[in-house]
Amino acid sequence: QVQLVESGGGLVQTGGSLTLSCEDSGRTSARYAIGWFRQAPGKEREFVATISWNGLASFYADSVKGRFTISRDNAKSTGYLQMNRLIPEDTAVYYCAGDLEERGQYVYWGRGTQVTVSS
Repeated sequence: QVQLVESGGGLVQTGGSLTLSCEDSGRTSARYAIGWFRQAPGKEREFVATISWNGLASFYADSVKGRFTISRDNAKSTGYLQMNRLIPEDTAVYYCAGDLEERGQYVYWGRGTQVTVSS
C-alpha cells in the first residue's frame, strides 16, 4: 500500500531554499503522479506542483513558477520539491499526494511538513 511521508520542512529566511522529500514508505510498485499542495493558516489547501509518473511532464502554480522545481526518483520511491527564493507567503504545511494511474484524482496523502519563511 502506498504510504507517503514528507520530510525536509523547517524555518528559513526570506530568499533561502529548502528541499522537501516525499517517500513512499510502502515501497510499492504502484504507478502514480505526485502532487505537492500547501495550506497556510486560515486558508484553503492550494495546488503547488505536479509531476507525471515517468517524470517527463510537470506543471506549477503561477505563484511558484520559476522558483520551485518538482522531480522524482522512482528507484528510490521518492519525490522532491526544490524551493528557492522563498518568501513569507510560502509559509504553510506542505503535503505530497499520489494520483494512482494518473487518473486525475489524488488518493494518497501524506501528513505534511511545516515550512516557515521568516521576513
